[in-house]
Amino acid sequence: MSSIHIDARGPFHHTAALALLAAHAIPGTEEVDGTRYRRVLTVEGEQTVVTLDLNRQGMTASFDPPINDHETAAAMVRAWFDLDTDTAAIDRSLSRDPHLAGLVRSRPGLRLIRYPDEFEAVAATVIGLGQQVSLAAARTFAGRLVTAYGREIDGLHAFPDAATLAQRDADELQQHTGLTRARARTLHVVAMRWASGPVLQGLPAGEARRKLLDIPGIGPWTADYLLVRALQHPDTFVPGDLVARRALGLEQKDAAERSAAWTPYRSYALLHLWTDAAYM
Repeated sequence: MSSIHIDARGPFHHTAALALLAAHAIPGTEEVDGTRYRRVLTVEGEQTVVTLDLNRQGMTASFDPPINDHETAAAMVRAWFDLDTDTAAIDRSLSRDPHLAGLVRSRPGLRLIRYPDEFEAVAATVIGLGQQVSLAAARTFAGRLVTAYGREIDGLHAFPDAATLAQRDADELQQHTGLTRARARTLHVVAMRWASGPVLQGLPAGEARRKLLDIPGIGPWTADYLLVRALQHPDTFVPGDLVARRALGLEQKDAAERSAAWTPYRSYALLHLWTDAAYM
């Protein structure tokens, strides 16, 4: 086993990070126990089990089997957990809003935690498409997917890569997961489009959103959500999100207008609303 220490830039609300991870954890793929998070991670083409011990300063990352390229691994984890962002500056900005001030005061240092792999982010979101199923149901469907197709390492299944799923058809994916036929078809289309590598990486937010909306079965909520959870775009609001709208007590159009006051940190404001209402 090899370990590295990774410090966050500024405040890091590690308990909120763990709550988000626990809410979305796929059975058999991710484990959250106290301040510890564990899953399979691919580093430079090699799969290893990473155990992250989170604290207010950052985290310790341990890899088993051990890895040689600690610099690459540290950069991956820093990007995954948004650790290079100056959250103190964001907190100061959002604290000017009366609705958010108390949330920021309660949870300073919230960070936009994405998925460690772009395809995994899109596939996991498609499985729970458009808020049509609960988080618990989406996790169950995803757990079936990884059990059927993910490589097992030390008791955990890696999330299957796009190339693996692209070789299956929608009927087989539906059979193994229990998804509706329409959702299984969307998952298969996503796998085929991502089979050669990341599709959204490095794109401006508007172009990434258009590429997502071009996929049959993906609508505005899913596209906006993925700008936040796959790309960590800092200034995206998801006006169709039920949790956010209920937290604000507003309809979709009014929620979108209300969010304009949070630019250029609308994604962080959204994360505060989600965390307060759904994660903690």
